[in-house]
Amino acid sequence: MKLEIVTKEPKGKAYPTPILFVHGAWHGAWCWSEHFLPYFAKHGYVSHALSLRAHGASEGRKRLRWTRLRDYLADVVQVVSQLKKPPVLVGHSMGGLIVQKYLESNQAPAAVLLAPAPPTGVIPTTLRIARRHPLAFLKANLTLSLYPIIGAPSLMQEAFFSADMPQEKLASYFTRMQDESYCAFLDMLGLDLPRPKQLKMPMLVLGADKDTMFYPRAIEATAQAYGAQVEIFPDMAHDMMLEAGWQAVADRILSWLKEKGL
Repeated sequence: MKLEIVTKEPKGKAYPTPILFVHGAWHGAWCWSEHFLPYFAKHGYVSHALSLRAHGASEGRKRLRWTRLRDYLADVVQVVSQLKKPPVLVGHSMGGLIVQKYLESNQAPAAVLLAPAPPTGVIPTTLRIARRHPLAFLKANLTLSLYPIIGAPSLMQEAFFSADMPQEKLASYFTRMQDESYCAFLDMLGLDLPRPKQLKMPMLVLGADKDTMFYPRAIEATAQAYGAQVEIFPDMAHDMMLEAGWQAVADRILSWLKEKGL
């Protein structure tokens, strides 16, 4: 599978352990390119972001609707195998769930989950969306397309961003959002969920207190399921890598990696 991989390297000496960023539903590698990739490279980490199949510039658009979580997992496995050393994995939202699936049968130096989909699935989130936007939810199910869920700037903002996000940024992000796999959605409902276990490797779970997708209590429950550290950031919405406070999130990850000797 030909996958888009965006890489930023430090200008000077790099830490030995690279980082691989895994995006969530409706996104692509672009969501890491604006802030996180250059920032982590500036701080000495070789930083990679992939676009999962059928996202960004990766192959597979024609089969997006039928793509399963296991296919996205295979993409992560493929990219990791191409790197010189096993990376720290950073997954956002659905990407956080994919990282959880990866760790069921693969090792990593460490993992960071940003506003992750919980291992118990997305039924609570789905019910909230259905109550708030019944017509968009109905259209998504009738067409087997998840795009209607975020298919207007106002819907996208409610799902991912704070109310004070500048309009020009919202417009830019909206043009880069895309459809998401309906089969992957069914997997996240319950067909293919991870099996949490106490991990030998370190994990950090970060959430946002204004997140309308995964509430802080779900983030805390995810951390508890893995015996991981957890922190909730105030005044921040779901897209923690694009929100105004992104640097505080990045700095927390950097300080944690240094604590772990990575």
